[in-house]
Amino acid sequence: MASIPSRVSRRLPARDLALVASFAALIAVLGLPGAVTPFGNAVPITLQTLGVMLAGSILGARRGALAVVTFLALTAAGLPLLAGGRGGLAVFAGPSAGYLVGFVAGAFVIGWLTERRLPAYPRWWGAVANVVGGIGVVYLFGVPVQAAVLGTEGIATAVAAAAFLPGDLIKVVVATSVAAAVHRGYPAVQERRQQRTPARTG
Repeated sequence: MASIPSRVSRRLPARDLALVASFAALIAVLGLPGAVTPFGNAVPITLQTLGVMLAGSILGARRGALAVVTFLALTAAGLPLLAGGRGGLAVFAGPSAGYLVGFVAGAFVIGWLTERRLPAYPRWWGAVANVVGGIGVVYLFGVPVQAAVLGTEGIATAVAAAAFLPGDLIKVVVATSVAAAVHRGYPAVQERRQQRTPARTG
């Protein structure tokens, strides 16, 4: 996994590479305040989901997912980038493993939905994208894996995961507001799909 950033650097323009690296760093920084484990839940509440939402909302599907992959690759290489100073391959075998994989899928889905509306960014649509990708998709990966690792019932695990919802909904509001401001004030950050589409001739 450590080779992923080097492969990405050969495929992305320098501008996009800088944005991917910046958002990978943002996700890491959002882990610095630490984590809260509600009601003895094996999976902590962190601010890093906010970084995932911002990556997808601002960078789009491809670059947003790559930012999360870069962050996770550095984590797998041993850097203590997860909230609470966790890092190394062991975290991908723990109760949080599904949520970490869900980060990548969630950022991609958020970005894909966001791109359906660009260059406009209606706040209501941004909120829907963040709820679907940043909550629904992440939980879809995280809850079953957590239940399997801990040997608990899926329904009981899902009920316990509901403790994350209030905080995640606040993150949705924050991410949507920030993304709206960025898309309005700095539209150049948007990835133009037409640049990747060969021009028609004839």
